[in-house]
Amino acid sequence: MTAELPEDEAEAHVRGVCFKTGPPMRTGVELEWLVHDRSDPRKLITADRLDAALAPVEVPGAMPRGSRITREPGGQVELSSPPAGSLAECVEAMAADVAALREAMDRAGLVLTGLGLDPYRTPPRILDDPRYTAMECFFDREGPWGRTMMRRTASLQVNLDSGDDSGGITGYRQRWELAHRIGPVLVAAFANSPLSDGRPTGWVSTRQATWGAMDAGRTRPPDHDPDPRAAWARYALDAHVLCIRGAGADWTAPPGLTFRDWVRGKAPGLRRPTAADLDYHLSTLFPPVRPRGWLELRMTDAQAGDAWVVPTALAAALLDDPVAADAAYAATEPLCPDGQPLPPDDIWRRAARIGPADPDLGKAVRACFTAAESALARTDSPAALRAAVAAFAERYAERGRCPAHDQLDALSRV
Repeated sequence: MTAELPEDEAEAHVRGVCFKTGPPMRTGVELEWLVHDRSDPRKLITADRLDAALAPVEVPGAMPRGSRITREPGGQVELSSPPAGSLAECVEAMAADVAALREAMDRAGLVLTGLGLDPYRTPPRILDDPRYTAMECFFDREGPWGRTMMRRTASLQVNLDSGDDSGGITGYRQRWELAHRIGPVLVAAFANSPLSDGRPTGWVSTRQATWGAMDAGRTRPPDHDPDPRAAWARYALDAHVLCIRGAGADWTAPPGLTFRDWVRGKAPGLRRPTAADLDYHLSTLFPPVRPRGWLELRMTDAQAGDAWVVPTALAAALLDDPVAADAAYAATEPLCPDGQPLPPDDIWRRAARIGPADPDLGKAVRACFTAAESALARTDSPAALRAAVAAFAERYAERGRCPAHDQLDALSRV
């Protein structure tokens, strides 16, 4: 991990660590929340207050099912589940840990708020960490979107196995493609961030719009390639280096330096990278589907209350059930115009701006919900989980709506 890394070894390393193959079996989820004061959602939460609230649940064994708690730069809190052997096990375990976390926050007078973007506040960065200082410096070169992303957004990430080496629907090539095809569907169906500074932004998912305005080489999907490993290796090595870990507090990377250039020695005065540097670089790439040995689906806004179970179930059902996967593939065909294998940038933007009110996206959302509901019934998923998915579909998908519309309706009544 400390030896200099030749370019061919760097490519091989990316291929090997990011696409570990095997039968798709496991499910995991990562939930982020904004943290608000219970009596005043506009009040800023200090680092000390957040630390005190989380202290009781950060001791070993405090989380009933072993989820990991982390903090985001603007004071958001993230809960990451261990991988579970099934969707039902994942949801059951995560629900127990979410309840424990909510109880701890409630004792401190704080609330976990499931929105994709803080509708009122612009919190300061409360994490004084070299990574986040360098990240802020990197994104500041292009505009304000990086700071917005770091400090004001919250998402829901579903983690699913990459798949096996087969050429079928359980294979990693097909699962990689399908994850990207349903990406705009998930953005649209669960868009939940239409407000900033108390006013409509013109987007139903301002969080996704924010990501779309940032460094395209690390936030947008890789170019399509029949071999996802090759596509991801190119993407990773051609992405700009965001930060370089060192002994001091300054991890700022030279502007415009790609990892490939760094490997090739095109950064005078800078040491050559190692495999450890490459692994760290991979952790600074934020496309909507990120391979980490599994597939991390990163495109969904945080959801209110217990509605996180619905996108978790939808994504898992569409990728893991062969019949549902085929249906999802067909449903997303109109989102891939001119025979393209994946939705173009315009479809992602329409999903973030219009959501399921867009005719093509709305039709795909409804078809994917129908396929997922059938898959959950076939696998005899818990009745409560099936009911949650059906209720969400009835309230939103079937009406061309998403959670963002509830916020916009409430604002119009004020």
